[in-house]
Amino acid sequence: MRSPETPEDRIDSFARFHQTGGPHQPSTPPPMPELFDKHGGFRRLHTFTLATIVQLETLHFCRRFLTFDHRETDTKFYDPKGRQYDQMTQAARSGRQNIIEGSERSSTSKDTEMKLTDVACASLSELRGDYEIFILDRGQLPWSVHSAEARTVNAISLDAAPFTDDMVHESAKHALEQRKKYARWLDAEDPVVVANAMLLIIGRALNMLKSQIEAQGKAFEETGGFSERLMTKRLEARESQKNTGPECPVCSKPMRQRKSAKGDFWGCSSYPECKGTRPV
Repeated sequence: MRSPETPEDRIDSFARFHQTGGPHQPSTPPPMPELFDKHGGFRRLHTFTLATIVQLETLHFCRRFLTFDHRETDTKFYDPKGRQYDQMTQAARSGRQNIIEGSERSSTSKDTEMKLTDVACASLSELRGDYEIFILDRGQLPWSVHSAEARTVNAISLDAAPFTDDMVHESAKHALEQRKKYARWLDAEDPVVVANAMLLIIGRALNMLKSQIEAQGKAFEETGGFSERLMTKRLEARESQKNTGPECPVCSKPMRQRKSAKGDFWGCSSYPECKGTRPV
């Protein structure tokens, strides 16, 4: 007989499908900025850790508390066609995966990074609504933010994610360790307790994601995006080319590349005083 699936089993199998990410450290822009930003540091984000917990626990929640069997409706949420299961698990997956994709795209498009992070917010907001409806369907209300349980859950502090050369393994291990802090509620037999805990965890992730988007916007304002840096590099290269031309055969001053109806040519930088030219 197969042993029950544990949180460790779920997170270990989940982590094998993702590549290692590097640190994402905003830097002071140099006079001529680098073309590509550092990217891929999503595994060090608290939002990624929380999104990992949310996706894993949503899968677990749906397996435990949703059913297509009408004979189990006294203890489980009736989902005869599996649509609720699909919607919740897909929303949870979208939240996590868009954090990953946004981080990976940050090197070439800050705009895309912000849009994907916003999609992650929208997906998790949708999922939060599903948990809320589940609680209401059971004839109960979500916990007040002033309740003792909500205060305790919200007071939980997250540890900083490690950064090593074994990021897939270490980030999975880290997410599992952070999950243990919520185990009292996530492993409860009462599905309403689990759903309430998920509401609070998702709410925390959403608040962090909104701050993340604001930081991404400020970084875009300060350093520009890939297109702006590419144009800067092109202008820099053109200016360098202009200043490294051959000497004018007439006055010995540096020449600059110019255009005419017949094509490119080298013209004296002192034009129109000097009309010296050379072929390119």
